[in-house]
Amino acid sequence: MDQKKLDSLRHSTAHLFATAVLELWPNTKLTIGPAIEDGFYYDFDFVSPITEEDLPRIEKKMSEILPFWKSFEGREISEEQARKIFKDNPYKLELIDEIVEKGEKITLYKCGNFEDLCRGGHSDNPSKEIAAFRLLSIAGAYWRGTEKNKMLTRIYGTSFPTKKELDDYLNMLEEAKKRDHRKLGKDLDLFSFHEEGPGFVFWHPKGMLLRESLMNTYNEIHKKAGYQLVSTPMLLSEDLWHKSGHWDHYKDSMYFTKIDSRTFAIKPMNCPGVSLIYKNRLRSYRDLPLRFAEQGEVHRHEPSGTLHGLFRVRAFRQDDAHLFVRDDQIEEEVKNIILLTLDFYKKIGFSNVHIELSTRPENSIGGDKIWEKAEAILKKVLLDLKIEYKLNEGDGAFYGPKIDFHIEDVLGRSWQCGTIQLDFFMPDRFDLEYIDSDGQPKRPVMIHRTVLGSIQRFVGILIEHFGGAFPLWLSPVQAAIIPITDKHLKHAEKIGKQLRNADIRVEVYGKSETLGNKIREATLQKIPYLGIIGDKEVSAQGRSASGGELRISIRTRDGKDLGTIGLSQFLQKVKEEIDKKV
Repeated sequence: MDQKKLDSLRHSTAHLFATAVLELWPNTKLTIGPAIEDGFYYDFDFVSPITEEDLPRIEKKMSEILPFWKSFEGREISEEQARKIFKDNPYKLELIDEIVEKGEKITLYKCGNFEDLCRGGHSDNPSKEIAAFRLLSIAGAYWRGTEKNKMLTRIYGTSFPTKKELDDYLNMLEEAKKRDHRKLGKDLDLFSFHEEGPGFVFWHPKGMLLRESLMNTYNEIHKKAGYQLVSTPMLLSEDLWHKSGHWDHYKDSMYFTKIDSRTFAIKPMNCPGVSLIYKNRLRSYRDLPLRFAEQGEVHRHEPSGTLHGLFRVRAFRQDDAHLFVRDDQIEEEVKNIILLTLDFYKKIGFSNVHIELSTRPENSIGGDKIWEKAEAILKKVLLDLKIEYKLNEGDGAFYGPKIDFHIEDVLGRSWQCGTIQLDFFMPDRFDLEYIDSDGQPKRPVMIHRTVLGSIQRFVGILIEHFGGAFPLWLSPVQAAIIPITDKHLKHAEKIGKQLRNADIRVEVYGKSETLGNKIREATLQKIPYLGIIGDKEVSAQGRSASGGELRISIRTRDGKDLGTIGLSQFLQKVKEEIDKKV
């Protein structure tokens, strides 16, 4: 079943779901129930709260109603009729206000005895097509996502055309629970969250090692590609955000403070600051393209109900780069960004990537000709590279069209990470210029791009993709050296020191615990290699033909025994594995 039909199926199931809820709790006020990527949700205003224990009861009622749902029938009604029908539902009345303001038609769709305010998009024969559904979870959600509004009850569900597809999806969810980055982040001592800073990540030493390993590979690729590192201040004046255009789009999500009677904002974006760096001196056409990279910390106020581990935070580091180019350089630079991004994903283990092109949104700035030109350039580059893409009409940034990169993890889930945004307007707002070959000033074009997006979120994706069992090059601890008893500790510490000197991240388990407990702890920490040191390894050092080379018995975190080998042989193996990033 294609995505459009699947969305219709799930939208229809959301209507069925709302019907069942009203039969069980007649005084409930309905709000909205859209299809989403993996299912649907519906937001309710219940008179008294319900719990997840009520979900099977609702599913049973849905099954009882479904056989009588043969088809959806739509009808257009007047504003007066709509207000009369929904006079007791303030949420629907607010939606009617918006529909009228936009000049759109007011439509209702009915199936069985249930009729709801709806734009349409349903199954042709719901009683046959809705074959397998499940209600999944309950959460709180503010009406329209605004904290000033009432907290509603949001219930998530999913629906599939076959039971097998539903079972496969539920099995994936069970595996996803085991890989939940919030749980693994705690178990592996990578990061934490605290009430003293809600929505702000506290990185622990191992978490920083993980981040550093990721970014070292990232930085190597970017240096070779001609990117220059820059850094801009966290606090910048309010005037700057008016000039950039971000004020009109982001002010409700920004944090402010006053300094010497002037209002300053903690930056939600890096691009205005980088524009000031560009403008700091006169640029020549020979200087372009300029590729400024900034791993800048940005802050955005997210409602408390939407915060979710590393995936939704209030402060995150973005791997931004801003390129200033001439018109004749745009295509080549966009092409190079695409190839760099795909190469990076492949290097770290994401080979399945799909690309989307998003065009001009309703709230855009600038004229038609510039937008048409920018969109045509991005389409041409994708065509030249023979890259298939999905077109998202009206989903671009307010200042330009964009190419988005979606990576697929081991569970088949898609994550939007990288983006390329083509911007003809920011240089104009900041009066950016370069002196062309004819001696005349001209505007550069600005390309905004990220590969990771939020580094915090990307680390969360990596944790879940690998289930915490990171490849050797990424692992915060690459080897655990475990002495069997205290008398073997000195030998273990010698090995640990030599490994550290060779830039291997190592821990020596010197605690006075049983060997079994030490191995269990190292295994739970998902350390790739465990080096066991006992009498055999210590005595083997003296018998070694290499003149006393340190020896070590190696096993992997999945229990494979590699035998006793010399330290130099182990180092060679580890270095090769790190270099190959397998």
